[in-house]
Amino acid sequence: DRNYEAAAVEGRIVQIAFLGGSKATPNFAKLMMKRLHHTGSTLRPRTVADKAAMVSAIEAKAMPWLASGRVKPLMDSTFPLKDASKAHARMESSQHIGKIVLVP
Repeated sequence: DRNYEAAAVEGRIVQIAFLGGSKATPNFAKLMMKRLHHTGSTLRPRTVADKAAMVSAIEAKAMPWLASGRVKPLMDSTFPLKDASKAHARMESSQHIGKIVLVP
C-alpha cells in the first residue's frame, strides 16, 4: 500500500524483492484509481547471459542519468560505522524509505 500511495498517476511499481514476506493485502482501488502498472521479477533463476544483458542495459541507459545527477538515490538515513547494529535495526523495521548508509 505504501508503494501505491507513493507512486505517481500512471506510474510503475517493479517488485524485485520482499522484506516482509511474499504475501500482502494490497488496496487494488488505489492501483486502479492511479492507473498503475505493477510487475515483478527475480534475478535468481535467470541465466548468466540474461544477467549480463541487464547489466549492459543499465550501464547504457541508467548510469548516464546517475552520473549527471538527473536521477539520485533516495536517502533515508546515515549511521556511523560503529553504529552498524542500529542501521541494521532500522532496515529490519521496514520503516525506512530509501537507502540506509554507513559512514566512517
